[in-house]
Amino acid sequence: MPSSLKSIAVTGGSGKAGAFVVRHLLESGYRVLNLDRARPAQSPGGRFLQTDLTHYGETVDALSGVDAVIHLAAIPAPDLRPDEVTFRENIASTYNVFQAARVHRLQRVVWASSETVLGLPFVDPPPAYAPVDEDTPPLPQSAYSLSKAAGETLATHFARWTGVAHPGLRFSNVMRPEDYAGFHAWQDDPNLRRWNLWGYIDGRDVAQGCRLALEQPDLAGAEIFILAAADTVMKQPSAALMAAVYPDVPLKRPLTGNESILSIDKARRLLGYDPAHSWRDSTAP
Repeated sequence: MPSSLKSIAVTGGSGKAGAFVVRHLLESGYRVLNLDRARPAQSPGGRFLQTDLTHYGETVDALSGVDAVIHLAAIPAPDLRPDEVTFRENIASTYNVFQAARVHRLQRVVWASSETVLGLPFVDPPPAYAPVDEDTPPLPQSAYSLSKAAGETLATHFARWTGVAHPGLRFSNVMRPEDYAGFHAWQDDPNLRRWNLWGYIDGRDVAQGCRLALEQPDLAGAEIFILAAADTVMKQPSAALMAAVYPDVPLKRPLTGNESILSIDKARRLLGYDPAHSWRDSTAP
């Protein structure tokens, strides 16, 4: 990335993942502008501008004067709003951010896709193979995941039009450290978390991944990366989980210990991503 990259807009910076990203970027020496409909519950610093990103004019105004954007704002999961609202608002905000970044000639656009594009919930059909990686054809199963799959197509063409990298990050289920105390609840029944192959990501590693995607000088186009923790949410080994719940799903390679079944190999290789946080390091039962 050019050394001139100093000011970063974070859309959705008041949200669950966004708060971690804003704080981490400030700690890393960036100037940060949080663009969100809602004020942050606890201000980590930086500037806040109340913005409705479904309004194109507001979005263009809000992104004036920054060097890059990390686009996290969205209705964050299926079934929170009616399907039409989820799809319309997520697509509108993503298009508006990408186009506003084009207008202002921002130097990089990092954005949140979703693990759901991979085919979640992995019930019908099950995954084609494991570990699941970025070569898995998109298989959106909800209006939410369809909005993210469509966003990946938008990113491909905006990157082509502008020559600016638009890396998309397929985050797994985002967790705060205080969430880990609840992990004991599903240890006796692996089916409770089969829907995303027992994946998760600590919010602090979300922030690391966003910064790496921002700073990696060799990115081009609209590369997609799965970002998850290095391990699963389960105490049972990953190979045993697959054998018990998905016995007919072929393994592309042996699974070791509790390793994530959502492959982070590409993110490790191209971004230098190395998740630093695990629920196993917490005081959870």
